[in-house]
Amino acid sequence: MEYHNFTLPNGVRIIHRQDKSPVGHCGLILNVGSRDENKEEHGMAHFIEHVVFKGTKKRKAYHILSRLDDVGGELNAYTTKEETCIYASFLKQDFERAVELIHDISFNSIFPPKEIEKEKEVIIDEINSYKDSPAELIFDEFEEMLFEGDPMGRNILGTPEHLKTFGQKEIQTFIDRNYNTDQMVFCSVADVPFKKVLAWAEKYLGQIKNNPRDFKRSEVSNYVPQSMTIEKDTHQCHVMIGNVAYDYKHPKRLHLHLLNNLLGGPGMNSRLNMALREKNGIAYNVESTYAPFYGTGVFSIYFGTDSDNLNRSFSIINKELKLLRNKSLGSLQLHKAARQLKGQIAISADNRENLMLNIGKSYLLYNQVDSLETINNKIDSIKASDLMEVANEILSDSRLSYLIYQ
Repeated sequence: MEYHNFTLPNGVRIIHRQDKSPVGHCGLILNVGSRDENKEEHGMAHFIEHVVFKGTKKRKAYHILSRLDDVGGELNAYTTKEETCIYASFLKQDFERAVELIHDISFNSIFPPKEIEKEKEVIIDEINSYKDSPAELIFDEFEEMLFEGDPMGRNILGTPEHLKTFGQKEIQTFIDRNYNTDQMVFCSVADVPFKKVLAWAEKYLGQIKNNPRDFKRSEVSNYVPQSMTIEKDTHQCHVMIGNVAYDYKHPKRLHLHLLNNLLGGPGMNSRLNMALREKNGIAYNVESTYAPFYGTGVFSIYFGTDSDNLNRSFSIINKELKLLRNKSLGSLQLHKAARQLKGQIAISADNRENLMLNIGKSYLLYNQVDSLETINNKIDSIKASDLMEVANEILSDSRLSYLIYQ
């Protein structure tokens, strides 16, 4: 894959891949999320992601939503703990239309007071609906437990109490502090020459005032393993098991990705899925995840089961974790695990929207994008002893926390 990149004078970075398809994708990724909120701003990053669509200096909400819809395109956005992204999919002839629209809503939004009040109710309803889904809520409460007292532990949606205090002034204060030009990447995958992409990026994004970041996120270092059981009126027990993990620059992060994929990744043949669901039929959903962040990371296992099978599930999972800590993978097992992960990465990259978002995030964090060949070589260099070492660091009994909805 060939990527073109450039940094505008104001610090905004551009990365593009020209790809043969009638459909293009582009997005603006900002290195700001819920982790960057002050205590009184809880929920602000996600709230802004909503209200930027509600009116700009030259467009009302309807015209924003119709600008790409009118030509069959799509406009979307998301917020995580560390990033905000506004992105679009469109026919390649509408590339400039998409760039201009993303710029307009990102930097020219006026946040009409009436729209702010309406959107507060929408998000409060989203918060309440989330509370009705224990399988989703438990992930947030588990991270709150892992990072107790730290902004990393706060959920992305915020609380109704905090949302009600947000107004134009509070929104603008957050944007001025966190929307820094050296922490922005415009990424695209489309059948458009880079010369054109760069010209449009300079035309719209190049006019943003240079605003480099003057702060660093603090690292999280106060983790203490905990175990908590919460009574819930649910049919199933929902369980989280996990630990803090490697950050996004750690040399063993790919090792943990491989280990996680083997243990409870998306494959139906993951060890946890085979042990709990296929062999014993005691869990409909079981998965493990690894998410690296700045200065920390999260490894977690989630499963749901009937209360009668809870202790048995724990016993089976602990057996699988112990195997990874104490028994080295054979060469064939390691080869199969590596091949599976490489295949999943390649298939994900074949989805052009995924590819656009992935290269944008990689460029934002690392200022580079590894080719599939480079990634495959890194995976192939991982040894069975490396995975055992990681398992003993991350999956150690003494380091695991537990959250149970019962």
